[in-house]
Amino acid sequence: MKLHTIAINNLKRRKAKMAFLTIGLSVGIATIVTLVTLTRSMSGDIERKMDEFGANILITPLSNGLAMNYGGISLGGVTFDQREIRESDLARIKTIANHKNISAISPKVLGGVKVGSHDVLLVGVDFASELKMKQWWQIFGAAPKADNELLLGSDSAKVLNVGTGDRIRIKGEEFRVAGILGQTGSQDDALVFAALPKAQKLLGKEGKITLAEVAALCSGCPIGDMVTQIAEKIPDAKVSAIQQVVEGRLKALDQFKRFSYAMAAVVVFIGSLIVFVTMMGSVNERTTEIGVFRAIGFRKSHIMRIILFEAALVSLLAGFLGYGAGMGGAKLALPFMAEGKNTLLAWDGSVAIGAVVLAVALGLVASLYPALHAAKMDPTEALRAL
Repeated sequence: MKLHTIAINNLKRRKAKMAFLTIGLSVGIATIVTLVTLTRSMSGDIERKMDEFGANILITPLSNGLAMNYGGISLGGVTFDQREIRESDLARIKTIANHKNISAISPKVLGGVKVGSHDVLLVGVDFASELKMKQWWQIFGAAPKADNELLLGSDSAKVLNVGTGDRIRIKGEEFRVAGILGQTGSQDDALVFAALPKAQKLLGKEGKITLAEVAALCSGCPIGDMVTQIAEKIPDAKVSAIQQVVEGRLKALDQFKRFSYAMAAVVVFIGSLIVFVTMMGSVNERTTEIGVFRAIGFRKSHIMRIILFEAALVSLLAGFLGYGAGMGGAKLALPFMAEGKNTLLAWDGSVAIGAVVLAVALGLVASLYPALHAAKMDPTEALRAL
């Protein structure tokens, strides 16, 4: 009789105990698969949501400044040799080594204009990029689609005493208020937003921009390297990272992953204990059987191979069942953990392979001592139980 046949027949005789071992190991593998899959899915969801917080790289014109102090009194500062950024220069950003990590680039041109008797700050933006970067904006009305349409901050709308659909004149040109921005608690409330080309024309800055915001964040994105790369492409600009935003986002992702890995480690330990206790119990129950095998000439290596082969078969089955149950659990749990309805479940073949390999490795390692214990069993002592 072959060794694998003995192992299979033994599994058939002890169906209840092997079923318990399979279920116990499957639950452990399913938990790990669920945690890993949820971590990956939630990481993608968190990254998409964190893009809603806006830019984390700021591009401004390069200039030299001189602080003025006299007699211990600060008299402000003087800025000289201020350079301007050309709108065409922004195209170079998409040629940097980490250009795939950039989700949005929002150029802006700023300048003061007079509306009636009020002085306001006009900001020309690319509305498609701006709305993608500032997804928390709430617009009453609609976002501007034509060059003669404006978006007003809540405070500027109150100062100018206008509402959606009203018309105002800026430098002799008539504009329609397409929408009013909800209260944001930031400088956006006091601004008047117009299409970038129209604002450049009104301010006499055709082809030029005042600053540009770049949203570039993913798990582990090299923000520092990206700042250096952008600065090399646009030498006439000052490129800086908003470090607090970047570090805060990456820290949130890192903590989420650490928690999942810690939980997985606990589950692996519990699964190992289940396999160890079950296999030791199986060996103790089979003392007489092992004694007979040793008495008729089975070597220690043969006994170990039988025990380990049984563990490998059960672990292999537990790996497949655990992966299926884990993915099912992740699919059910994801809608409750992710706020967005468009969050997708992360399907990855490496997780399936890893689950099966981990189950088999876990089963073999936890069964190694019981197998050694069975192999070292004295045949004469075992046969006394007959």
